[in-house]
Amino acid sequence: MTARDDASAMARLRRAGAADVARVTALQRAAYARNRPILGVEPLPLLADYTEIFSSYEVWLDEGADGLAGVLILELRPDDMLLWSVATAPAMRGTGLGNRLLAASEARARELGRRCVRLYTGEQLVDNIAWYERHGYVRERIEQLDDRRIVHMAKHLD
Repeated sequence: MTARDDASAMARLRRAGAADVARVTALQRAAYARNRPILGVEPLPLLADYTEIFSSYEVWLDEGADGLAGVLILELRPDDMLLWSVATAPAMRGTGLGNRLLAASEARARELGRRCVRLYTGEQLVDNIAWYERHGYVRERIEQLDDRRIVHMAKHLD
C-alpha cells in the first residue's frame, strides 16, 4: 500500500468522541448479532463496556448519508496494533466498506509506526477467518476460553 492509498483509506473516517458512544454501541450490536447463533455464545464485542472502550482505544467512524455505516476500534500496543473490532451496519455488507475499514486500520498502524496488526475472531466464524486470510492475515494460535475458542491472527506490514 502506498502513502497515497494510506491517506485515502483514512480520509473517510472521523475519530469518534464521547457523544458517539450510544451510536457505536447500537451499530456493534447490529453488526455482531449474526455471529451469536454461529458461536452459541454472546460475541466478545457485545460483552464490552463501550464507555471504557472509548477511554482506552481509538474509535473511528465511517458515516454515510444514511448515518453510521461502520466502526473501527483499534488498540495501540507497544509492539503492534490490535484490530479490536471492524464492524459494518448490516445494510452495508457487500459494499466493500469492510475492506476499506480493514485498509484504514493498516494505514493507521503504519502511521503510528506499527509494523504488525493483530486481531482475534471466533474459531467457528470460518467466513471471517477466510476473509482475513484473503487480506494477508495468518493464524498465529488458537486460545481456549471458558466458553469458546478464538483464533489469533496477524499481518506483518511492509
